Amino acid sequence: MRRVVFNQKGGVGKTSIVCNLAAISAATGRRTLVLDLDPQCNSSQYLLGSQEEPAASSMADFFEDTLSRSLKGPDLRAHVSATPFENLHVVAAHPDLEHLIVKLEARQKIYKLRQALEKLSGFDEVYIDTPPALNFYSRSALIASDRCLIPFDCDDFARQALYTLQDNIAEIQADHNEDLLIEGIVVNQFQPRANLPQRLIAELRAEGLPILDTHLGSSIKVKESHDRSIPLIHLAPSHKLTQQFQSLHQALQ
Repeated sequence: MRRVVFNQKGGVGKTSIVCNLAAISAATGRRTLVLDLDPQCNSSQYLLGSQEEPAASSMADFFEDTLSRSLKGPDLRAHVSATPFENLHVVAAHPDLEHLIVKLEARQKIYKLRQALEKLSGFDEVYIDTPPALNFYSRSALIASDRCLIPFDCDDFARQALYTLQDNIAEIQADHNEDLLIEGIVVNQFQPRANLPQRLIAELRAEGLPILDTHLGSSIKVKESHDRSIPLIHLAPSHKLTQQFQSLHQALQ
């Protein structure tokens, strides 16, 4: 299973969702791989910690390989790094991803990630973190994935961006990946006592949007998790937010 977490609006919790769902998957014994396609490298830092030296290899190296190798294509496994957590691996991001986009687009490399993942064996689940933009990397991820999970924070700006996002994904499905399944929209930073989130969720459901039943709350614990580079399942397994992530993971199986 290959799952991309995507929203072209920033600050909606893509990295937290990718890393915590992947960590839960790994903790259940499934060999799990995270691909970090965001030049900001947030998922890489979350899972590998702050390092003086970057990971030995990265997604930037993988895409550099696509520009230089023959039709055989690059081996994604060569760029995988182990994390401190059992069964959890990552292909780290690198700031150089930002500078590669023009070359990759010019050379029409949009299918290379899908081809590499189709050849990759030894992993039960793959989670892909994307940049907050519809660019070469997020398109590559949507083309390479089986499923798409959409994070959503409850405000009207995010709602308008959601409509645009749906249109963009529909275009990817029609032109490049008809098997891509939108699993649903996961509400993040949910405040159950506030009226606005409840109203927005009800209205979106009435419009037929696939809002998932499990909502993720707001907690300082997730910021501590980021700061310590320890996913919640390992940092605070009994915390309410951890249990919400576990419920979400179970609902997606």
